[in-house]
Amino acid sequence: MGFNDTVSAERVHIGFFGLRNAGKSSVVNAVTGQELSLVSDVKGTTTDPVKKAMELHPLGPVVIIDTPGIDDVGELGEMRVKKARQVLNLTDIAVLVTEAANELTPAENELISLFKDKNIPYIIAYNKSDLRKDIPEKTENTIFVSAKEHKGIHELKEMIARLVKQEENGKRVVGDLIEPNDVVVLVVPIDKAAPKGRLILPQQQTIRDILDSGAVSVVTRDSELKNTLAALGKKPKMVITDSQAFARVAKDTPEDIMLTSFSILFARYKGDLVSAVKGAAMLDKLKDGDKVLISEGCTHHRQCGDIGTQKLPALIRKHTGKNIEFEFTSGTHFPEELEGYALVIHCGGCMLNEREMKYRVKQTLDNGIPITNYGTAIAHMNGILKRSLEPFHEIFNS
Repeated sequence: MGFNDTVSAERVHIGFFGLRNAGKSSVVNAVTGQELSLVSDVKGTTTDPVKKAMELHPLGPVVIIDTPGIDDVGELGEMRVKKARQVLNLTDIAVLVTEAANELTPAENELISLFKDKNIPYIIAYNKSDLRKDIPEKTENTIFVSAKEHKGIHELKEMIARLVKQEENGKRVVGDLIEPNDVVVLVVPIDKAAPKGRLILPQQQTIRDILDSGAVSVVTRDSELKNTLAALGKKPKMVITDSQAFARVAKDTPEDIMLTSFSILFARYKGDLVSAVKGAAMLDKLKDGDKVLISEGCTHHRQCGDIGTQKLPALIRKHTGKNIEFEFTSGTHFPEELEGYALVIHCGGCMLNEREMKYRVKQTLDNGIPITNYGTAIAHMNGILKRSLEPFHEIFNS
C-alpha cells in the first residue's frame, strides 16, 4: 500500500441491504457505475457480502458492501443472513433497497430496527420506481430510484454524502496531542515481520498525522534511539514506539519525554483506551487453566509478526507464572460466543474500521469479559503503563 491510498479501515463503509430480488445489486451497480455485483433474475444471487474499495463522487474514498438477501430460506440461507447481519458491525451508512409498494415486510422492518439499535444512519431506497404509477412524497431518509433507468441514483449518492458528513468526527491519531514544530520520534524496529521496503500501516498513518499537524517526525530503529535523541538539537515532545520494543525504548527515553506506543494511540483512536487499561489489570489476576483469546484484525501473512502467537503468550506466562491456555483468531473472524474466556487481548485494529473495532470491544464487555490490546498489555507487564498513558492524562483525570 502506498501513501496515496486510503486504507479500507479509514474509508466510510456503505452497506446495501434488502430482500432477495429487491434489485439491491442493480442499485449497487448503478451507484458505483460498474458491475460490482452479479445481477440476475434468480432470487438470491449474492451469496456472500461483496466488498469493493473505490472512489465515489461526491463521497471520496469508500467501501461499498453488497450483502446477501436478508429473507433467505433454508440452511444455506441462514448462513447468508448471518453474514449480512455481521456486515452491520462494520457498516457506517446503511441503504435498505426495497420494492415495497406501500408497507415494508417484517424482515425489512427488522433490518431497520437493527440499524437503529446499532446507531447506523440509514436510507430507504424504493427501487423499480419506473414500474410505479403513484410515487408517494419522499421523506428525509427515503428516496425513489430506478436502477434500470438510472433515475434517482445521483440523488441517492448525495443523500449518502450528507450522512457521511454528519458521521465524520475529526478524530486524530496523535495530532491533537502535539503542536506545530514539535519533534516526535517514532521507533520502528525492523524485524522479519516488517514488510520489505515498507512501513506498516499504523506507522504510515501516524507519520501522516504528524505532518498534517506541522510537526516534525523523526523515524529511527530501537537500536539507534539513544544516538538519535543525543543528536537532536531539540528535546522531542514525544517518543512513540512499536510495542515489541517497549522495554528497551522506555530505558533509553529520558523521563521528561512523553512515551507511548502505536498500539495505545490506536486504542484511543478507534477502540476504547479506558477499557484497555482496565483490561490490562486482569493480567495480574489470571489463574492456572484460564483461557485467553488473542485476536488480530488482519490476515496479512501476519503483519504483526509472531507478536500475537508467540511473544505475547510467552510474556504472559512469564508475568503470571501460571499455566494459561491461549486461543487465536485473525482477520474478520471474531467469536460470537465468548463464554469461557478470562481475558481478550486484541491488536491495535489498524486494518479494522472504527465501528468494527468498537463492536468487538462492546461485545466482549457485554459478555462481562475484560478486553485490552497488545500495546497496553505489554506496557503493563513491563511496569511502564502509567508512564505510557501520560499523553492522555485528560482521559484518566490524573
